[in-house]
Amino acid sequence: MLQSLSIRDIVLIEALDLDFGSGLSVLTGETGAGKSILLDSLGLALGNRADSGLVRQGRDKAQVTARFDAPPAKSKLATYLQDSDIDLEPGEPLIIKRSVKADGGSRAFINDQPCSAALLREVGGQLIEIHGQHDDRGLINPKGHRALLDIYASVDTGKIKRAYDAWQSAKEALDQAKEDQASAEKDREYLEHSVAELSTFAPQEGEEQELALERATMMKGEKLTSDLELIRSSFDGSEGGLASLRAAARRLDRIAEDHPLLQQALDFLDRAIIDAGEAEDKLNDAANALTFDPQRLDDMETRLFDLRGLARKHRVEPDKLRALLVELDSRLAAISDGGKSLEALEARLAETKQSYIAAAEALRAKRTKAAKALDKAVAGELVPLRLDAAKFKTLLEEMPEERWNSNGMDRIEFLISTNPGAPLAPLGKIASGGELSRFILALKVALAEEGGAKTIIFDEVDRGVGGAVASAIGDRLSRLSKSAQLLVVTHSPQVASKGDAHLLINKSSDGTVSRTDVKALDDDGRRQEIARMLSGADVTDEARAQADRLLEGV
Repeated sequence: MLQSLSIRDIVLIEALDLDFGSGLSVLTGETGAGKSILLDSLGLALGNRADSGLVRQGRDKAQVTARFDAPPAKSKLATYLQDSDIDLEPGEPLIIKRSVKADGGSRAFINDQPCSAALLREVGGQLIEIHGQHDDRGLINPKGHRALLDIYASVDTGKIKRAYDAWQSAKEALDQAKEDQASAEKDREYLEHSVAELSTFAPQEGEEQELALERATMMKGEKLTSDLELIRSSFDGSEGGLASLRAAARRLDRIAEDHPLLQQALDFLDRAIIDAGEAEDKLNDAANALTFDPQRLDDMETRLFDLRGLARKHRVEPDKLRALLVELDSRLAAISDGGKSLEALEARLAETKQSYIAAAEALRAKRTKAAKALDKAVAGELVPLRLDAAKFKTLLEEMPEERWNSNGMDRIEFLISTNPGAPLAPLGKIASGGELSRFILALKVALAEEGGAKTIIFDEVDRGVGGAVASAIGDRLSRLSKSAQLLVVTHSPQVASKGDAHLLINKSSDGTVSRTDVKALDDDGRRQEIARMLSGADVTDEARAQADRLLEGV
């Protein structure tokens, strides 16, 4: 709900601060007093084009600030602002500020955070509906007609949205599977060759390191073999060092008891023989371990070369070749199994599409019933509003499949005809602003919807009518104000008398400078203003009496 409006230096308005309450607020004043300036100011705050011509003469800039109730935490507006990176403090009012410079250019803020004019227009459209000659949004825009009809029909669109999401998900899965299948078919020859090649080669994880280590060991053995043979020959045979030590020990053993030192020498000699024997065993072990096999070395080098070449070919590390074989084999198997997978996905797509169609047809049945009821309800509001020759129809037609969406298969638009025999046409095609405003009033009353903006402005909805028709308009505005905040610019005393609050727009001049002011009227002020609207500049006692009767609802 709009709480207040602050205007600075716009055309004839020097400084103006207005507070608004709930219910129906009427704005009256003589022709030319500046009612349009007030709406232009509000339109500027709501994102309308920033025209430097709005800046009061002699001023550098003009500024409008509109203050609204805090939007509910999980409302569409709060979510939109959050997604647009506009921070909102819980419970804090929503403050929109717009300024325009005399030399061009404008700035916009939402709760002191800079924003674009496009964002301001979107937010403004959710806060306020303006109906009349100054705005073509709200009910005129067919984009919102489907949602209005659904609210009127009290339908839950959650089921159709879920059915649509499931259908689209199945479609995406099938499309992706077909794409994968086509890509895999192109790679079949490559996959078959690669799998056969890798399977034949049979690479093992860690094989490169093992081959490299064994190859290095054998190459070392080739260099050491000749030296080892010379060393081993010094141990072998009857002339070898170990045989000589043993012969010396035998001779010494026969004479060792003749002198203590000889016994000690024999002990050392025995230990030397043992150590020499172990040394000989180690030399033999080393010779066996370092045995050089030219054929084995050649085989290892060939295997290692081929292993590394295969890895380069497939652009992986040698240790990853085994895992690559498993992956390629799996992809090859998937090609063969792809037909079965596609069949399952196609069946799923057909099933989800049928579920969506069933949900959409059930939704259409509810919409069709509600559309007939809405047409009847609007028709009942037209006669009292002097639109008895007009016709209203809710168009509901099936869209082509490519336009089906999460809201169903239906295109919905409100159509009207204001003259006998004239074809039905969209709401915005009506030439008369007064007729359009009354038609929208009839539709708003019939809908009694809760999904639109909480503040609605009607600009001269009573244009060109009076008497009983004006009273009927006032009655309907009063009824509508029970579910929304209404601001009505009116020239009709019958409408003005229905207001919960009355604002008088007045223009004054000191001979050089003209100013527009707005004053909230008390009971006496309302009586006098309505009397003026009834009789003109010269207010008569009869006009005051008639004003009293209107205010009393007589």
